[in-house]
Amino acid sequence: MIKIDRRLFENFDIILMLFICLVCTMALFNLYSASYPPKAYGTPAYIRQSYFFLMGFGVFLFLISFDYQELHSWNYPFYVLIVALLIFVYFAGAKAGGAQRWINLGFFKLQPSEPAKLMLVITLASFYSRKEVVDGYSITQLVIPVLLTALPFLLILLQPDLGTALMLGIIFVSMTVFVKLRMSTYLTMGGLALVLGVFAWEKVLKPYQKQRIQTLFSPDNDPMGHGYQVLQSKIAIGSGGKFGKGYLEGTQGHLHFLPERHTDFAFAVWGEEWGFAGSLIFLGIYFMMLLWGIHVAMEAKDRFGVLLAYGVVMLIFWQAVINLLMILGFLPVVGIPLPLVSYGGSSLLTTMLGLGILMNVRMRRFQNLQPEP
Repeated sequence: MIKIDRRLFENFDIILMLFICLVCTMALFNLYSASYPPKAYGTPAYIRQSYFFLMGFGVFLFLISFDYQELHSWNYPFYVLIVALLIFVYFAGAKAGGAQRWINLGFFKLQPSEPAKLMLVITLASFYSRKEVVDGYSITQLVIPVLLTALPFLLILLQPDLGTALMLGIIFVSMTVFVKLRMSTYLTMGGLALVLGVFAWEKVLKPYQKQRIQTLFSPDNDPMGHGYQVLQSKIAIGSGGKFGKGYLEGTQGHLHFLPERHTDFAFAVWGEEWGFAGSLIFLGIYFMMLLWGIHVAMEAKDRFGVLLAYGVVMLIFWQAVINLLMILGFLPVVGIPLPLVSYGGSSLLTTMLGLGILMNVRMRRFQNLQPEP
């Protein structure tokens, strides 16, 4: 039920909104350059992304109209819906590049694994806020959240989409450690992670996925094959120097040396054109937005609000860190986008939904909210 309260408008977070608008504006300018010169056919990527931004701000405004407490009741229907979509994708999803990850809706292709990440944040926040444990969670008390994480994890892994599946694991670990664990739980989880890691390397990972990890340590051994993306990305960023080559003047991107320059490697385009100084400004604004998100979590009125805000920040933070380390050659190329910056409708809409939840928590931070007469 939509609730209108004057105090909600008074608590609208202008600073958070300013950060979001700044990042979105820089992202669109960068996407225009990444897709320049435009092709003679089809709608340019920056135009399509502009539509997604408008849709994103629409769902953002819609979401802040509702009290985030209602997500407690929406939580499991949302979970069932996303799992159902992931199952549908497995059997009848659209294919591209050897993967089966999308549902063709006509006007755009929905990738259910993207909202699955936000769904997991909401699900874990709801569970941990309802099942608070003073002396820390034991391993048996984590069985339900582990199962809730494992089901979408396995469905996404089957697509195959190792990067997004790992993001679910990272979200689970981030939120679970945040709510406090017993020391025995840490030791058990660490041991299980080690065993599962060895098992995954031997039995689960496909040869091309192993090759990506091996290429991380020696990209020069296959400069025209598996190491090509990382080498070209490092060349693009390094060639930007202190102040960059200038807007629309990047050669690595515009001459098509840099692959996936509008998606996974979008920041490499920015680094080449704006240089070290411009990159610092961009990253400063981006991570200040996330730091402000932590501030929102600290001032939330209840445990559910704290966990929601923290989970959303971790969702964006880890994707950003992994993407940046990936294009710098410090992590394998696993297809993790830079939220708000990389092209992609599903990723952008999911991020805007998450930021809408963050604003929702901020607007309702005052204690003991009572309807005005």
